Amino acid sequence: MRPQLVRCTARSLVLALSVAFALTSTACGGSGPGADQELSDKPVTLRFTWWGSDARHRRTQQVIDLFHRAHPNITVEGEFKEWNGYWDSLATTVAANDAPDVIQMDELYLASYGERGALLDLGTATRYLHTGDFDRNALDTGVVGGKQYALPTGLATYAFVANTDLLQRYGATLPDDATWSWDDLKAVGAQVSKASGGKVSGVQSWGFDSGGLNVWARQAGASLYDEKGNVAIPPEVLADFWRYLRDLATTGVAPAPSVTIERASAGLAQSGTATNASALGTWWNTQLPSLAAASGNHLRLLRLPGEAQAKSPGAYYKPSMYWSISARSKHPAEAALFVDFLANSQEAADIMLTDRGVPANKKIRTALTPKLTDADRAAAEFLDSVTVGAAPRVTPNGASGIEGILKRYTEQVLFGRTAPEKAATAFIAELQAEIDAA
Repeated sequence: MRPQLVRCTARSLVLALSVAFALTSTACGGSGPGADQELSDKPVTLRFTWWGSDARHRRTQQVIDLFHRAHPNITVEGEFKEWNGYWDSLATTVAANDAPDVIQMDELYLASYGERGALLDLGTATRYLHTGDFDRNALDTGVVGGKQYALPTGLATYAFVANTDLLQRYGATLPDDATWSWDDLKAVGAQVSKASGGKVSGVQSWGFDSGGLNVWARQAGASLYDEKGNVAIPPEVLADFWRYLRDLATTGVAPAPSVTIERASAGLAQSGTATNASALGTWWNTQLPSLAAASGNHLRLLRLPGEAQAKSPGAYYKPSMYWSISARSKHPAEAALFVDFLANSQEAADIMLTDRGVPANKKIRTALTPKLTDADRAAAEFLDSVTVGAAPRVTPNGASGIEGILKRYTEQVLFGRTAPEKAATAFIAELQAEIDAA
């Protein structure tokens, strides 16, 4: 998963992209050679950029070396960076008509690049890039305007993490997660909070990431964005979301707002789940290994409350990140061949494991799962146990700062400074204004 620390750069990124694409708008759009052309038998050099840790860099270089041994005439040069500087660097190279051939892409910025013609439509690269082992709902996470601008490397889905040690200690029996409701969640949480005398909260509050909001909207038969990229969540649905979170806090099921905000700002290691201060909390399933290591208790992934009662499935696939190809690549066929190796090679998967998420390739995921640690294996198996709905519309250009806006209004509601109804109206107007200004 990407680091949770970047919302402050969203505006600077939008401005950088505006400059970049103003300079390249007539040059982009796939005017170069097609991705399904013949592969060259002469030496070819590809540039490949990604963000990540030192461990990711080492694994990725091993994969690059494997690819080069299979294709000696293709040299892949890695350009790796930390997340903080990655997007400014990418925007700069796009502005200079010097973008890397293969790009590690994030969902928040996919539309910004795809809609302005900076990315190759991977649907034109099927001669060398095969996607038959990807679920359609997984592939759709990389579609913008009907074009496949990105291929997900890994997938996650929203879940509840239950601390079964705490539940047992305080005599709480967990309802069946195939049928439980949001009222059931509140009841179990109240039991833990009461039995612990407030020492442990039954539920860790959420409302600071778009995953929880997406789920709530989808279960109500709505969506956060429409196909045109406008904010589409009805105000009453959003108000209900905040009423529920407010009620958890005011009834003691969740911690006091000040505690919730402090934990949310501190990150995963200081969360109620990681510190065994909350029995139930929302997370992406792929965060289970980190939570389990921090907690030291027995943790279990649960399917979302409310799915059995919902108008439509709230659960959906979230891409951990993607592979994209520059529309300006001089070697699109070779770039497609390399992305195919990254996405479909079992040898590559055995090296990368879950570093870029639980593999989106179903065949690779099945083969890899037995080789994983217990927590990683639980995360992978959970992904296959969940019934997901259609992929939500990719975050529109201009909306990459949504989580900063959401966090601010959630805080206002929890502290009682703004009524849920007024917060909903203001949130929708502000987010739409960001989209319109992009």
